[in-house]
Amino acid sequence: MISKWLFSGALVLEAGSWASLWLDAPQVHQLLVFTFSHGFACLMLCAAVWLLLPARYRKPLPWSPLFIFSLAFFVPVIGTLGVVAAIFPALYLPRKRDKQAWQAVGIPSLPYRAQAQLHKPVFADGGLQDVLRHAPDPDQRLSALLATRRMPGKEAVPILKLALADPSDDVRLLAYSMLDKQESDINLHIQMALEQLVDVNSRTAGPVHSMLARWYWELAYLGLAQGSVLEHVLNQASEHAELGLAAGEGGELFLLAGRIALERGENERAEVLLRLAEENGMGSAQVLPFRAELAFEAGRYHEIPGLLASLPEKTRQRPPFAELVRSWNE
Repeated sequence: MISKWLFSGALVLEAGSWASLWLDAPQVHQLLVFTFSHGFACLMLCAAVWLLLPARYRKPLPWSPLFIFSLAFFVPVIGTLGVVAAIFPALYLPRKRDKQAWQAVGIPSLPYRAQAQLHKPVFADGGLQDVLRHAPDPDQRLSALLATRRMPGKEAVPILKLALADPSDDVRLLAYSMLDKQESDINLHIQMALEQLVDVNSRTAGPVHSMLARWYWELAYLGLAQGSVLEHVLNQASEHAELGLAAGEGGELFLLAGRIALERGENERAEVLLRLAEENGMGSAQVLPFRAELAFEAGRYHEIPGLLASLPEKTRQRPPFAELVRSWNE
């Protein structure tokens, strides 16, 4: 109803604006009357048209109504007629919609999608490190990181450290979180063992010292400690190993103490401990590889082939000893 009154008022004012041009009056007065009458007519027409527009065409304000007003005001007669001729057919004679060209159906039972097939395997022949270095797809590098969860820590940690330099934020964050979890788990075990150590006496402290030596050694062995932290960890591992041995622990602890001494460069001490490990029941398959490493560190290369040959047959046939035996016998 409001739009009808606005249209009617706009029509009367527009007609009056043109009639004013034939008044017996100075041209300035005619121009002023025409301008004001035409302007009010365009305002009323703009308001009427804007109210009839669908909601989505009324915005943005003020540009939508200003566009309609500009068309009507700056193009006299033709502009007003053009606005009416453009708006009313579109409002009252909308275009018919085409019939629905598709039919909705229910989701078929699985499987209803083809599984994506990779042209190349996720992990190349060179191993996970080559995937991290050369795979262009970040998802492929993430899969390589996730695969390290099934690997021994000694093999997984170097791969995770390599991923810390990856250009993808997701790969770096995942590698850091996996490394941090391993280190946090070991530190938690150390903290629990230290708390146990407070409640035991000198006679029953042997197993706790042995446990602490193993967990400190694990930090060094996995490569989670470096620099001065590594030196501190090895010192703690050696100290607790010595305290455990003094409390009566033996066997595996002799071997662990020998490995710690070997890592610290204490070759003479390592040799004594490895011999004591054999005398306390440790098998040759467990001790001989470290005796061979000790001979290498001490420069006694002539002893290495004989030590490797003394390994049990099954041990010599599996990696990494198979390659070592073949290399030293060539």
